[in-house]
Amino acid sequence: MTFLIIGVILIIIFEYNKVIDTKKFIYDSEPYFHFLMEEDYKFLLSVKYNGEIDVDKLFGQRVRNGLIAIVAMFFFFISKMSFLYLLLSIIIGFIVFKQPYSALKKYYRNNLYNINLMLPYYLKSLEILIQHYTVPVALSRSIETAPDIFKPGLRKLIAKIEAGDSTVEPYMDFAKEYPVRDSMRMMRLLYRLGLGSQENKQEQLMMFSRTVSSLQNKTREQKYKERLEKMESKTMLMLGGTGGGIIFLMLLSMMMMTQI
Repeated sequence: MTFLIIGVILIIIFEYNKVIDTKKFIYDSEPYFHFLMEEDYKFLLSVKYNGEIDVDKLFGQRVRNGLIAIVAMFFFFISKMSFLYLLLSIIIGFIVFKQPYSALKKYYRNNLYNINLMLPYYLKSLEILIQHYTVPVALSRSIETAPDIFKPGLRKLIAKIEAGDSTVEPYMDFAKEYPVRDSMRMMRLLYRLGLGSQENKQEQLMMFSRTVSSLQNKTREQKYKERLEKMESKTMLMLGGTGGGIIFLMLLSMMMMTQI
């Protein structure tokens, strides 16, 4: 601990006297750590912050915190430094670097439940637009009124379609970003609906509408089931509390009777 305190004091002194510039060092070294950026990091940030974010800045903060943790652990173990402690310092720094990403993943997993509930209602509004426009145009027009969590995925989907990708892949990529119940099947149906001729569009639209209605019914059933389970748990808790109180009063009265 003594070496850690001395190390921190020395770094502060060197920084104050412009002997070293930690900000410049971190900024210069950040590109060398860019290979550590996770493929879905930008997407997870967009899900959490719902808008334009400075990915490089946030990633730079992760790199900075990781390097600081490594240096701090190095000074902490310096009196008994060995390869094992050096490796431990790097591992601790890597854990500190990874922690914000893990928190984003956890946030996303927790939001999958909300995505599962919102998807059928978004698809219902999309169905109304498809009656008047082609599927790509309907998707583009739906972005403004879509739930915020879907907007990044929809923009990427539209960008790929506009770039000339006429395969099912853009739709599947959207489904993979939001891997909830029936998302794959719904995106395939949407893709086929976009391919269909004007003659059989109404028939395909009816099939799409029935599937969306089925999803909405499942969502309503899920909500009803959850409310029922909450009511049952509250009822059991109330009965348990009442029963426990009655037993406690009976025992108390029996103890008082035995003392008389």
